Amino acid sequence: MPQPDPEAVAEQVFTALADPSRRALLAALAAGGPATATELAGRLPITRQAIAKHLALLTEAGLVTAEPGERRRVRYRLRSAPMRVAQQFLAALARDWDGQLDALKSHLEKE
Repeated sequence: MPQPDPEAVAEQVFTALADPSRRALLAALAAGGPATATELAGRLPITRQAIAKHLALLTEAGLVTAEPGERRRVRYRLRSAPMRVAQQFLAALARDWDGQLDALKSHLEKE
């Protein structure tokens, strides 16, 4: 199976993280461990329906996985792999910028 394009993975992560409700869901899962949408609705000021919608997007971005639980309840668990890909993308971008800024600084110091 081919590896997903790191830039595409990073784009999905950044899109998912752009919304404060989704960031709150990720923080709640990080702090409290796997949870159902109903449990998350009890912890956050977000409706159950909105949580389900946000969890679907987070699942699509690979940031959470849906696991079957007892009595047909689905529990959501964090996945760190897509976040690591996004971090590597940002680190590479930062290295590119650092090199360009260092070159500009050297050029300006010569003048």
